[in-house]
Amino acid sequence: MVAILVLNGPNLNTLGKREPGVYGTLTLDMINERIYARGEALGATVECFQSNHEGALIDCIQQHAEQVDGIIINPGAFTHYSYAIRDALAAAKLPIIEVHLSNVYAREAFRHHSVIAPICLGQIAGLGWRGYLLALEALVADLQEDK
Repeated sequence: MVAILVLNGPNLNTLGKREPGVYGTLTLDMINERIYARGEALGATVECFQSNHEGALIDCIQQHAEQVDGIIINPGAFTHYSYAIRDALAAAKLPIIEVHLSNVYAREAFRHHSVIAPICLGQIAGLGWRGYLLALEALVADLQEDK
């Protein structure tokens, strides 16, 4: 059984209220419920964590690095400038998939660059909450192929 850590960065705790035309109407709790259900169906254990604080995300990565097999992360605004999160992820030496609810490439230019993407297996953007499930399916499949 593989174990996956799902991380969400700043402001994702306001999903459902924050710009529903961009981010959808589901709350983060509702998305997490779908992630847990898909994980169970795939035979994977999943732990979800959200924080608005860079250090809390780094602590979570460091605390789980030896307990999980892979990471899914929606770094939110940290995508564009958090070298500290990038370094923590790289140090974990785990497969990572980056997820964004909106199509960041169809939005403001500053959203087009990710400091996280170069260390990831892949990136899923613009598919809303379904991006998390697709990332989970891809990561579990990738990990099972390696076993």
